[in-house]
Amino acid sequence: MKKTMMISAAAVFVAAICLFTLPAINANSAAKDVTFTKDVAPIFFKNCAECHRAGEVAPFSVMSYKDARPWAKSIREKVVSKEMPPWHADPAHGQWLNDRRLTQQQIDTIIAWVDGGAKEGNPKELPPAPKFTEGWAIGTPDETFSIPEQPVPAEGVIKYQYFAVPTNFKEDRWVTAAEIRSTGRSAVHHVIVFVQDPNSGASANTGGNLLAGVAPGEQPTRFLPGMGKKIPAGAKLMFQMHYTPNGKATTDVTTIGLKYAKEPLKHHIQTRPVLNTGFKIPAGESSHEVKSFHTFKEDVRLTSLMPHMHLRGKDFEIKAHFPDGTTKVLLNVPRYDFNWQTYYVPKEPVALPKGTKIECTAHFDNSSANKYNPDPSKEVRWGDQTWEEMMIGWLSYYQETGAGPKPAAATGNSGK
Repeated sequence: MKKTMMISAAAVFVAAICLFTLPAINANSAAKDVTFTKDVAPIFFKNCAECHRAGEVAPFSVMSYKDARPWAKSIREKVVSKEMPPWHADPAHGQWLNDRRLTQQQIDTIIAWVDGGAKEGNPKELPPAPKFTEGWAIGTPDETFSIPEQPVPAEGVIKYQYFAVPTNFKEDRWVTAAEIRSTGRSAVHHVIVFVQDPNSGASANTGGNLLAGVAPGEQPTRFLPGMGKKIPAGAKLMFQMHYTPNGKATTDVTTIGLKYAKEPLKHHIQTRPVLNTGFKIPAGESSHEVKSFHTFKEDVRLTSLMPHMHLRGKDFEIKAHFPDGTTKVLLNVPRYDFNWQTYYVPKEPVALPKGTKIECTAHFDNSSANKYNPDPSKEVRWGDQTWEEMMIGWLSYYQETGAGPKPAAATGNSGK
């Protein structure tokens, strides 16, 4: 499943977010003049090292010439094709604060480096390496909460597991960043952590009061300045665990690390799934359409959008129908990739007046032409496991009025 709203730094198997581009080489420079230390390392350190370093999930490190040099041709291929860094939003719709794309100048620098022999250069020209907190992309958490150690068998299908972990908070806390880490990461497909409010009768594992999550390619949670999520006094954290056996028995302890606000926050972020659970995707259908809707009953500002489907997901669009009769495409992902669960953060929160109707449109490829399709001969419906399907447009937002937090209920239609 998945979700959410927030700003973050890392993505699996790829370059991390870089909000500031670096000057690359002069276009007239000869390829032989481009070196790792002077030209390429600054790009790698800013755009790639968050994941491409020792102990993280990327397959190699770029923290030194010795580590990066054997991968030079592969790096060239991936940046030329724009597979890396991964970014799937159509540039015709929206501008994104967490846009991972390299500039063409940066791509040209990497091409010139590889074509010129991938030379090291003068070690004295190497910039200082970025500093990271070991084990945490968000920095050292203020507090951590963990589930008990769980055995994960080598084979079989494991239903979603739920674990309620008490916070023992005596007063409300406001979270500004959250990150989830698992010791059995290879067997963990995804984790979602919900806040179970002791004053609410709602079940936290049914959605709504979502705190943070992690899935393939998804980044840790960082909220914009002045924004965060509230954990009430006495609340519990409900961990939704999706384990996927991979042929080797293991154990897992999953932990969420939280950073707290040091001063009052202006906006409480809410996260809402706009979903459709009633669809049926016919066997062999190459472009089956499914829609879901939600109408806001208050003025809000949208802070992030995230499409979620499984292996048959083909494309996803989120559109706003405004009360004045105008429409706007907020996000278009023309080539959805299940391996990269990306949330998209607008450069400025998007104003949605009361009465705005959100329309999510997804297409699914259940044909044999889809190489990821588990079984094109079968009709597919909503389900938890990856060989089933989901259709969710996750929206994060805050109320313009500054009203107190209200848990967001799952909404949608029974659809096709």
